Amino acid sequence: MKYGFLRVAAASPSLKVADPAYNAARISEVIEQQAKKGTELLVFPELSLSGYTCGDLFLQKTLTDGCMRALMTVAEATKGKKMLVFVGLPLLCEGKLYNCAAGIANGKVGGIVPKTYLPNYNEFYEERHFSHGFEGEAYVRFPDGSFAPMSVNFLFTAQDFEELIVACELCEDIWVADPPSTRHAQRGAVVIVNLSASNETIGKREYRKTLLSSQSGRNLCAYVYADAGMDESASDMVFAGNNMIYENGALLAESTPFSGEVCEAELDVDFLLAERRRLNTFKTYYERGLEGRYFWTKVDFRTDALPSLRAVSPTPFVPAEDSERNERAELILNMQAHALAKRFTHTNAKTAVIGISGGLDSTLALLVTARAFDLLNKDRAGILAYTMPGFGTTGKTKNNSLALMQAMGVTAKTVPISETVLKHFEDIEHDPVVLNATYENAQARYRTMILMNVANETGGLVIGTGDLSELALGWCTYNGDHMSMYAVNCSVPKTLVKHLVRAEGRRLGGETQRILEDILATEISPELLPPDAAGNIAQKTEDIIGPYELHDFYLYHVVRRGDSPEKVYFLAKCAFAGKYDAVTLKKWLINFYRRFFSQQFKRNCIPDGVKVGSVSLSPRADWRMPSDASAALWLEEAEKL
Repeated sequence: MKYGFLRVAAASPSLKVADPAYNAARISEVIEQQAKKGTELLVFPELSLSGYTCGDLFLQKTLTDGCMRALMTVAEATKGKKMLVFVGLPLLCEGKLYNCAAGIANGKVGGIVPKTYLPNYNEFYEERHFSHGFEGEAYVRFPDGSFAPMSVNFLFTAQDFEELIVACELCEDIWVADPPSTRHAQRGAVVIVNLSASNETIGKREYRKTLLSSQSGRNLCAYVYADAGMDESASDMVFAGNNMIYENGALLAESTPFSGEVCEAELDVDFLLAERRRLNTFKTYYERGLEGRYFWTKVDFRTDALPSLRAVSPTPFVPAEDSERNERAELILNMQAHALAKRFTHTNAKTAVIGISGGLDSTLALLVTARAFDLLNKDRAGILAYTMPGFGTTGKTKNNSLALMQAMGVTAKTVPISETVLKHFEDIEHDPVVLNATYENAQARYRTMILMNVANETGGLVIGTGDLSELALGWCTYNGDHMSMYAVNCSVPKTLVKHLVRAEGRRLGGETQRILEDILATEISPELLPPDAAGNIAQKTEDIIGPYELHDFYLYHVVRRGDSPEKVYFLAKCAFAGKYDAVTLKKWLINFYRRFFSQQFKRNCIPDGVKVGSVSLSPRADWRMPSDASAALWLEEAEKL
């Protein structure tokens, strides 16, 4: 698939215990169905050609010979298809019987992986029938005269994408302290498949999910788990076909137990590889100095299809579900408040000084500061909140500022700045009719000077209000609102700011909630240019720099996931289908890259501030980039879209 995606599926087709021909036919049907859907990696359960519950029939050569013939049937079904298929079977090798997974592609068995750990407790008796897998190399001969290597240490790599490496383990292998998949991942496997026959008991599903999630997360890999289905023998156990697909610890898809559903998903292999490059604690096989030979085969199983299953959230920083969103909001507000409380404790500051504009960011900063004061049992009167109306301030935002300060019980101050700024224009010989950057930034810098001097006068800290999205785009005045003594919002993107303010409004209720809802309904604006003739906001931020929901989407995929401009553009088309056309998405993507590169100088000298999410642009925390780096490569790719 394009853009580094891989379409995968795990299936538990109907079977008859000890009837390999029947089972091969059902497996072949699923292969045909999945080929039509564009599946590139397809995994079936443990011992899927024979059934897991054959018992002592495994020791019958009639059964193992039948499974070998069935394997050839399944191999034939893969001819001409770009698909890597794993099926399970009992297999004889050098006089011993092994519980194996066969990797098949384009009509051939590319390799055999024997099960390493054989459970022999409670309801399991595998050591009665099978031998433990080995890391050395052996060869299995098939009825058509061909051979395939057999080893626990076996890797399958994509022919046209060598970093896409698939490894295999079987059922119990994941339940042990040191699963084979750990060393497979360190050797380069980015996708692990597990052919399993895990019977269903109370609580076992939840425990399986914990195992798979943690193994996928700690090894920065995808994990495709195929579980034995309902047609296994019910003499002593029941199986549910509970298939699951994980990516870096996150569950992408799960088939409902006892449903017979095929579990399907699209893996972002490029993201997994980017994570491995980013996290230096992920050590490779060579870095750890591990011994042991590995065996490889190249397989042609990638298609040219575009991903279509992957759900792409238009708001990657904001959870979709109300309950999760509310829980996230409470957590973030607590992190911000506790971080600010720590700074107050350390500095012995007497006051918090904050500029309140009637906009979202300063509102959130005030809400957080109030929480911090409550944590410290400090009187909120020590929060000195200043509204500083200027040339662009409208009556609505000024009134909301004053109303919010009163509702929060802080000390409210009003300092008009227009006359002083006009005098400043005289001093620097700026014509106030010229509404340029000087006209705008002089106001922002004077407001910051007021706050800084008040903080000095009262032994306080200036609380920064700027958010992550503004830092990414450089939408702040250098040494104006760009500067503070502690920046509580610096890692909160604009799309999330809204939800934090709304959540806090619901918590506080009453008149405070009403004021916050009115602030949420106000146009986003720095209010540095005069209002229109009707007294309404004329300077609308998103008309100038683009919609914040797009820029936050771009920010997440560029910084957090390391996606290329082409991939970001494709994902944006998926996420915003029906809302923004391709021309608009491209326009603001190009604008994002231009601003992101050109404004790094502001981010390289930002004040301290708490990191609350997976993306931070602090040069001390997450993002280190030269201020004079060229955007040419990224812009060239974006312009060609």
